[in-house]
Formats: sequence, structure tokens, C-alpha cells
Amino acid sequence: MIKTFRGTLDDNTVNKLRLSTKKGKIGYKIVKFQVIPEQPGVSDYENVVSINKVDFSPLLSIDLSDGNILAVAYWASGTNPAYPQESSVIIFEQETFNQDIFIGSNGTSASMVMNYYVEIESFPLTDNAAAVSTLRDIRLNPQVGG
Repeated sequence: MIKTFRGTLDDNTVNKLRLSTKKGKIGYKIVKFQVIPEQPGVSDYENVVSINKVDFSPLLSIDLSDGNILAVAYWASGTNPAYPQESSVIIFEQETFNQDIFIGSNGTSASMVMNYYVEIESFPLTDNAAAVSTLRDIRLNPQVGG
């Protein structure tokens, strides 16, 4: 089954996407991720939107070796025709999770509200797979367990 989430993010904010269940026996993976500014072409700007397994402060630097990052999108646009629109998305499609996830936005030149659209595939997990996923999340982020 595919779950979809869409919404807006003010600059430098994080939203929680609620996915967790009591027993954690449903797994998820991101299959589609898109972003677009609320007012494209209004001003020159750049923006990074990322999806993480844990609550985070949006940062200007992205470290793709961080095991908590699930997807990252970059958007740049401007009012000058010489400054073309640019967009890039990276999704770690094989990364599975069974807890809530967090999506955050950070503008690097002008503060713009960003729209996002995320498709997440759900699938049943065995008891062992659910335990492994939960324990891995606790190990990567000790705040999850306590």
C-alpha cells in the first residue's frame, strides 16, 4: 500500500510525518519525493528539504553518510532567465523504517515556503524484522528509546 503526504514547510522548520504503530510491525520506504516552492519565480533562492528518521534542525550541510537521512531534495530558482531553475532529489530507496519520520526545510539565500509531496510504500514486517528496525533506530539515535 502507498501512503502519501503533502504539505508546506516554512524556512527552517521541521514537520513530523506520523507512521509508527504500537507493535512496529509495518515497515516503510520512500518511493517518491518532490518539492516545489509556494511562489516559484518570485525571487532568487535556493532551498534544501530533507527527510530524516529523527527530529533534527535543518542544516545547510548534508552528510549522506548519516544513517538517519532517508531523502534530500535541492531546489534553486531565480527571476533572471540567465539563472535557470535547478532541482535534484536523492532517495535512499532501500532504507526501511517503522517509526515516525521528519521532513525539514532550509533556505540558503531567501526564505521561501516549500511544498512537498512524499509517497511511502508500506509492507508487513515479521517480528524479527520489526525488532531489528526498532533496535537499529535506537542505536542510531539514543533519544528514540528514552
